Amino acid sequence: MHTKTLESSGLGYFINQIQTLFVGLLRVWTIPIVLMLSVCSGFTTYYGLSHFILPWIALVITIAIQSIIVICSLELAGIHWKANRMRYFSVVASLLIALAASISFSYFKFYEISEQSHLHTNRLNQVRQDIKGYLQQVLKLKAETLQHYKRELDKASQDVSKAYFGTHAEIPTALRHQVGEGPFWKHFNQIYQDKKKALAQKERDFSKLDTAISELQIAQADLDVSTDIEKTFYQLLSAYQKLQTLVSQFFSDTGKKLPEAPLLMTYQQFVADVTPSFSMWQGFSLFAFVCAAMVDFFTVLLSYRLEFTAPGPLTSEEEKLVFECLRQFSQFRINENDELEMIIEKTPLEKARNYSDWSRMFAVGLLLSRGFLRKVDERTVEFAPNLYPLLAEKMAAIRAKAERGKQQREKVDD
Repeated sequence: MHTKTLESSGLGYFINQIQTLFVGLLRVWTIPIVLMLSVCSGFTTYYGLSHFILPWIALVITIAIQSIIVICSLELAGIHWKANRMRYFSVVASLLIALAASISFSYFKFYEISEQSHLHTNRLNQVRQDIKGYLQQVLKLKAETLQHYKRELDKASQDVSKAYFGTHAEIPTALRHQVGEGPFWKHFNQIYQDKKKALAQKERDFSKLDTAISELQIAQADLDVSTDIEKTFYQLLSAYQKLQTLVSQFFSDTGKKLPEAPLLMTYQQFVADVTPSFSMWQGFSLFAFVCAAMVDFFTVLLSYRLEFTAPGPLTSEEEKLVFECLRQFSQFRINENDELEMIIEKTPLEKARNYSDWSRMFAVGLLLSRGFLRKVDERTVEFAPNLYPLLAEKMAAIRAKAERGKQQREKVDD
């Protein structure tokens, strides 16, 4: 005879069905989210790891790391430290080691992303500082050179004036104090004219130098706002080299030491990406570390809260066996996890009667291996969430059968 369950109706039943469906969908949706988070974390871990070892080895290690994180997180949700301390701490240690490896190598990728603009700014500032320091030396040398030529011109002017009035020290005593444009005056006047021409020539040269400095400064300013960075950078290098040539040309006859031009970075160095290295930990970026840890944190959290279904469902015969065997236990309570907990040891009366509990312990072992029970300690286990629907279905079937039996008896009595 086929049994039929009683049909429920009403608003409460409808709301309960919707809530059950919603919770079920959330659990199902959690699985792809965990997988996607694991893939994302694996990508960043592989990126950082591949810079230190061979790519195929990095891939294998990355898969192992992410698998350990998910498996250990799921396993932690189903074990209690009181049940098997060694197993519990080995799982925790494995999870912590995997998380440390994943976060450490993921940090390199997030560091690159977070520090890319900052790195560009630092390189731009470095170029500016090098050019600024060189220009300061050039302008200082230029000012000193002009002052030198002006002092020479002033001295020559004074010599001409003294030679005109016959008071110059180089004029013999017998010819002093003769006013006029004599041979001494012509000699010093020629020196004065040469100094004057030399100063005028230096001023023209320095005008070209000022133009080159202006071009370099314009190229430097354009480097920060240009859309074609490569073209602007090479214009900057060209202006920089032109300035060095002019400095060498215009100051070589001064007898002074030429300013040492810093070696600017190449274009490839200027636009190079961040290369992962352990030196990144010296310039620690909290933002990059939090981003790297956040992905793995969510992976662990969702995996832990997943409360996954059993690896293999029970057959109808196994369900009947389990239900009948569990009914033989008598000591139940609600534990601190809000789960139904039962003691699996024999009662004192059962021990006195030498009761054989092989069948019900077999059922407990079956449910533990399938994930329907969780071991709390050596003498107690708790129900996993996926066991309640099975027992509820069996209890509903028994109740329905009892109701039908009652109705049949009432018909017979009538």
